[in-house]
Amino acid sequence: MISLGIFGIENNALLALVALLTGAALVTLGMWVAGLISPRSFNPQKGEAYECGIPTRGESMSQFKVGYYLFAILFLMFDVETVFLFPWAVRMRELGFGGLTAIAVFFGILVLGLVYAWRKGALEWK
Repeated sequence: MISLGIFGIENNALLALVALLTGAALVTLGMWVAGLISPRSFNPQKGEAYECGIPTRGESMSQFKVGYYLFAILFLMFDVETVFLFPWAVRMRELGFGGLTAIAVFFGILVLGLVYAWRKGALEWK
């Protein structure tokens, strides 16, 4: 049982409540002090988009081609899944038939994902 000694708190739930309230009080105090001493500027230019000192032209919210993001996400997905294959390759003999089955299922899921992306046209660069 944890005890706070000087406060006479013996209950773990009460100790957790004290820790939670102390944390909340410190965060609130920190935000209040930061709001007090932080500099303030009410210049309208502060709310404008800023890029390397060059004023923006046109709409700053322009659409980008989704293909770039989709290609990057597919690359990351297959790259990370390849990393998971290394531990299996190292311990293949120890895993036996169960390990081989797990790798086969994993590869099957990878192939299904690749076929799905291919059929949807995600791998075509237009």
